[in-house]
Amino acid sequence: MGQVRISGAALELPGGATVRFMRTLRLPETGTHPLPPGLGTFPLRRVADQQDRAPAAWRERGGVLLPVYQREAMWLSFSSPVPVALQVGVGKVCAVSGRPWSDRLSQDPQNYVVLPRQPWLDGINSGSGTIRQFVAVPLGLGATVEGQVSGEEVWGGVQLQAFELRDEALERWHAAQAARHERARGGWAGALPAPMAPGGKYGMQAMAAPGAAPPAPSMGLGAGGRMRQEVFRDERPPADWRQEPSGRVFVHLATAPQWREITGEPAPDSPVDRSAYNAAGLPWFTYYDADAEDLAPAGPLADVKPVGDWLGDDQQPWTPVQPGQVKPLGDDPGTVADGQW
Repeated sequence: MGQVRISGAALELPGGATVRFMRTLRLPETGTHPLPPGLGTFPLRRVADQQDRAPAAWRERGGVLLPVYQREAMWLSFSSPVPVALQVGVGKVCAVSGRPWSDRLSQDPQNYVVLPRQPWLDGINSGSGTIRQFVAVPLGLGATVEGQVSGEEVWGGVQLQAFELRDEALERWHAAQAARHERARGGWAGALPAPMAPGGKYGMQAMAAPGAAPPAPSMGLGAGGRMRQEVFRDERPPADWRQEPSGRVFVHLATAPQWREITGEPAPDSPVDRSAYNAAGLPWFTYYDADAEDLAPAGPLADVKPVGDWLGDDQQPWTPVQPGQVKPLGDDPGTVADGQW
């Protein structure tokens, strides 16, 4: 299995996949909303560099850690120069299928996303054409996706695993790309997504507000508000993909006090106030790919309850998004050590 590397605030997996963990606005847990902006990346540190202070279980699993506040939202930004199948686990529950973590790809139900067609994933595949936002919550309450689907909270964090195309399938893909570019020479190449800054969704800079969350246990991901986002079906036959993963990584979610204790660094300021963001008229987004098919919602994820059922009502003010704030994207006409998991 190949090495996973940290490059700035990004994880680079073997095969070409790059993953960034993006800070964002937390959605209300009622209603359906457009895609929230990127407010900067979460910093990443290797667990192997924190051997004296990281928890023993983290050292055994290896990987990386990032700091997150209770009830902070995140999304995952993806890029790759060639097709890669990427599994995303939340506490070892697949965020796409809702099934237990597996070292094999499956298409029935599909337990991965395909890069670069899938540009990001903001949450669990729990609805038709919608997802429920990734929101950090302490382990031990039963509020995580892991706790609700599996009945226990053991792992927390995020798990990533990449699979490459077989040589023959990759050669066919390169040939198809070359033919496409040849047809497009001297003209428009087709409806492609607008160029994005690193981190995707135009990579807006964070407007941080002061404040810190109280100490809390290790963190996992629960479900937050609902947004319009498709998880695209893989159109390739299963035989196109290699059977063994080319790389994997365990991403540990540290509380702000844990981050300071382990790394000696202060955690980033708490996220921007969403009411102030909307009051300023700043953008939200919508994304559409006319040639892609959305996966059906995952049965085990459809009944996952939002974290507010455990943490109480969301007290952060909310100013509704105005139509003029929503910007179309896509073709809308408008080395990290691995351990024992």
